[in-house]
Amino acid sequence: MKSRFFLFCTLVLAVSAAWGPPEPSYRIGLLKYSGGGDWYANIETSLPNLASFCNRELGTNFDPEQEVIEAGSAELFNVPLVHMTGHGNVVFSDQEAQNIRKYLSGGGFLHISDNYGMDPFIRPQMKKVFPELEFVELPFDHPIYHQHFEFASGLPKIHEHDGKDPKGFGLIWNGRLVCFYDVECDLGDGWEDPEVHRNAEGTRLKALRMGANIVQYALNH
Repeated sequence: MKSRFFLFCTLVLAVSAAWGPPEPSYRIGLLKYSGGGDWYANIETSLPNLASFCNRELGTNFDPEQEVIEAGSAELFNVPLVHMTGHGNVVFSDQEAQNIRKYLSGGGFLHISDNYGMDPFIRPQMKKVFPELEFVELPFDHPIYHQHFEFASGLPKIHEHDGKDPKGFGLIWNGRLVCFYDVECDLGDGWEDPEVHRNAEGTRLKALRMGANIVQYALNH
């Protein structure tokens, strides 16, 4: 059964073709979770910059204003993809885990960006969402690295953290990638305004391009 996300996006495209560019019609969600971790770590400019970049480079129609969505809320089903980040603890209640599972299995997409220190907490919580799945490292030839922009060597390195190579992991449910998880990369920080982290412009551009690939993949799959 086609997801409500696919049907919604199809309707938006049809209206756009018939009547010209519509008003911004959907947003990228920011997942708010419990446990004390800073879900709001990149709240100021990160997702708005990514949304604007996608509108310009991909022709999407995102509202640059992000939407904060609690993990257990029905509002989750109103966005085509949701972003999650932080440095520390994450806790999903049973209801929240079931809500996220229903969202992802119904056509939604989750991007998790480890802002440094999140890894040991998010893995067991995603096990509550999909007990039957394990995070698998995606090969460099995975389509998510080859959307509008080419990343032949996988994720770009945005922040040093422990100096390790960046890695992209995924949860694959019924043959579909439903969650993409970047580690030792910190894409979300790379989307922020230049003065926030003082990243080089080339580094920020790589982060935004990889973010656009994630968005495009989520919308098309």
